Amino acid sequence: MASKILKNIQSPEDLRMLKPEELNLLAAELRKYIIDIVATKEGHLGASLGVVELTIALHYIFHTPEDLLVWDVGHQAYGHKILTGRRDVFETNRQLNGISGFPKREESEYDTFGVGHSSTSISAALGMAIASKLKGEKNKQHIAVIGDASIASGMAFEGLNHAGVTNANLLVILNDNAIGIDPSVGALKEYLTKARVGYKPARDNIIEALNFKYFGPVDGHDLKGLLKVLDEMKAIEGPKFLHVITKKGKGLKKAEEDQVKYHAPGKFEPDTGELLKYDTEGLPVKYQDVFGLTLVELAEKNEKIIGITPAMPTGSSLKYMMQAFPDRAFDVGIAEQHAVTLSAGMATQGFTVYCAIYSTFLQRAYDQLIHDVALQNLPVIFCLDRAGLVGEDGATHHGVFDIAYSRGIPNLIIAAPRNESELRNLLYTVQLELEHPIIIRYPRGRGVQKEWKLPFEKVEIGKGECLKEGSEIAVLSIGNMAANVSEAIEKNQSPEKIAHYDMKFVKPLDYQLLDVIFSRFSKILTVEDGVQAGGFGSAVLEYAASKNYKGKIEILGVPDSFIEQGTVDQLQEISGFNVQGIGQKLDAML
Repeated sequence: MASKILKNIQSPEDLRMLKPEELNLLAAELRKYIIDIVATKEGHLGASLGVVELTIALHYIFHTPEDLLVWDVGHQAYGHKILTGRRDVFETNRQLNGISGFPKREESEYDTFGVGHSSTSISAALGMAIASKLKGEKNKQHIAVIGDASIASGMAFEGLNHAGVTNANLLVILNDNAIGIDPSVGALKEYLTKARVGYKPARDNIIEALNFKYFGPVDGHDLKGLLKVLDEMKAIEGPKFLHVITKKGKGLKKAEEDQVKYHAPGKFEPDTGELLKYDTEGLPVKYQDVFGLTLVELAEKNEKIIGITPAMPTGSSLKYMMQAFPDRAFDVGIAEQHAVTLSAGMATQGFTVYCAIYSTFLQRAYDQLIHDVALQNLPVIFCLDRAGLVGEDGATHHGVFDIAYSRGIPNLIIAAPRNESELRNLLYTVQLELEHPIIIRYPRGRGVQKEWKLPFEKVEIGKGECLKEGSEIAVLSIGNMAANVSEAIEKNQSPEKIAHYDMKFVKPLDYQLLDVIFSRFSKILTVEDGVQAGGFGSAVLEYAASKNYKGKIEILGVPDSFIEQGTVDQLQEISGFNVQGIGQKLDAML
């Protein structure tokens, strides 16, 4: 698919052999190549289209990989991957055994730092710059490319704050397109917007106040101008900052017009950008929509309900409440720590706060979860979307650690509804009476019920349920794993020998139900969409040991390794808790 100039680029060394006047043609070819591949293989589109010229300019001016280039998050690094030796394998992007959707150190020497979560680039590049200075490497360059949504995060400012009092050879490039996944929010966004239109107050440059030499804003799609300013900045010592204005989705009209949808649009027609039609008639809704729509329904009757999300109003479906009750729903930007403590502050004043956050991103606010919420026993409701294996985004995004990292926190309830109606009922129950903080975890994607919007029923906290009786083996599942277990039992040659319990809560466990199970069964299998080490199965084992249970307990869950990218079905198979894997385990136990 590569043509003319691009087909001859195996590395940035080849790129730097081109004449400057050839680079615009290369940019057009690179943009088309990204569009053509992502149209059929899927992935993150808009961000990479927006930085095509910047990517070319960086590898043309700087001597990568000796000069160290760090991409923040990595959504925008497709062009970088194609120009650094991965053009011919780019079609395997985000697929099982293919290349990662994000920069990854094991994959290429040009990927200087593994990324996937936001706002790490400045700290990482500063660390590299200080290390270079200690090693006496005087001419090495260190570049961090960060977006306007990511730079508003606290960690980015921590890096800027430190860099400003060093003389490290650090270049921070702000890729300002006024949007992350959803539109950027906050006071810093308003400040950058003023800079975009040429407003430069005499004594009000926040970057220069942090001791950076500030340049810009410059047009991120003007290759000639980018080459000139980057070449000039190479010679400047110390921390410097380049403000670059780009357009997310540049070069594909549909992606420019709908930047939220075309962040990761799925499959589309490469020539027109028209999304391919999928027949979703009769399919179950997504768990995120069950959350978002139910929250609106509850908020209509309960004026104390508040919704908060850190930069994921679309992904979490909090957008529905933001539309219905804009004064009671908040997108706080890429600021997970702030989101959790903001929720805690509101809870002290009697509000019922639903904090919608991806499992993988709650990791970034672990101290706040302990110190600001659980220690004070504030009844914040954490709605953990994307819990479990999430598929093609890979190791940086799997929500497999939340049970293990939260289970040891006092006061904290951990629940995992097995289907949409259970999620709906739990969301209803916790706004009626809640004395402790709670995590409600649910998976990415569609549920299992076509009819989920049923009359509300109150859930008893800490109580499990027997879904099927059996005579020899008890299978204890948590959350969405109930569906895999049920199907595996149905396919078994001796289903009458297998009992199935949906435990519903990891904490508190239903000890009364476990006592009954221990008394009736000598073989127990636990199944969870999370890490085995310290997870749900571990909790059952701990209680079994305390009761001196003599039977055999086996655990199915994510093994003690980072699971890479692939479809959810493929990754569940690798982890051993797809339907077939559960079936094989049951056969062996029988």
